[in-house]
Amino acid sequence: MIYPEGKDVFKTSFFVFSVIFLLSTQVQAASCPQLFVQNTPPQVLSETQRIGTVMLCNGQYAVLMSQQKRAPLWSAEDLTEESLEIADKTQRHGSFMPDTRLPRSMQVQTSEYNRSGYDRGHMTPSGDEPGFAAQKESFLLSNIVPQTPELNRGPWVGVESAVRGWARQEGELFVVTGPGYDPDSFRSIGPHHIPVPAVIWKAIYDPAGNGAGAYICLNTHMPSCRVTSISTLIRLVNIDPFPSLPEALKNHVAAMPPIQESPYVLSKQSNTNKLLQEWGKKAVRKALQALVKSLVQ
Repeated sequence: MIYPEGKDVFKTSFFVFSVIFLLSTQVQAASCPQLFVQNTPPQVLSETQRIGTVMLCNGQYAVLMSQQKRAPLWSAEDLTEESLEIADKTQRHGSFMPDTRLPRSMQVQTSEYNRSGYDRGHMTPSGDEPGFAAQKESFLLSNIVPQTPELNRGPWVGVESAVRGWARQEGELFVVTGPGYDPDSFRSIGPHHIPVPAVIWKAIYDPAGNGAGAYICLNTHMPSCRVTSISTLIRLVNIDPFPSLPEALKNHVAAMPPIQESPYVLSKQSNTNKLLQEWGKKAVRKALQALVKSLVQ
């Protein structure tokens, strides 16, 4: 008789803990609307992907962490000229660490990346962060996904630099960064099998110019990046980074700064099929086609 009662107590305690945890994350989510366009956070369009997600607010950025992936689905920031002035004067300093606000089932340890062949790739970059405390937060593993060294230390640096230059020019940008997964790929790292994204993307809204667009990069050992519309990005990754923006604006690609060598820029009329045709190798097309196929099922 004692065992069932103990079991009931355990179930009750677990339920109470779950409620408290969910309530605490809702408070955190409600505390940083200023990081989003019109106070509206990015929207995960897949009901399956939304299961087991937790939103966390930091000083300068917010993330939506996925229990399924043990990785962020998106990371959002309000990037301003003023914050970059401080960031430029802040020496980069930080070490990767688990996000202990999350339950253990969602926490990532630094050892997951050991001898994996992949970098710990920032979503919101440390180079955007004004001050030591903000930089330290950017090294939380809730802000990290597996990136190939060739992308993380190559074209992705160019993407981040281009966005910072754009923010300095315009004064303010809303930026959302995230991974995109190939449902037919089983590449993963670490004991907990953290999946390796097929693509990494960065969506930008310029309130001064009232324009938007996205960079999307192949997470491969021969990476390349392209510029596309928010609408095409949504079809590829099933996440709307800016739900409050009108469809006409999402369909149009703003005049975005180039990434090192000028990327191939998709015109307003380009559709997803053209993106797949223009984007190189058969393996790449297959991965992106799988992404698109998963969205229409």
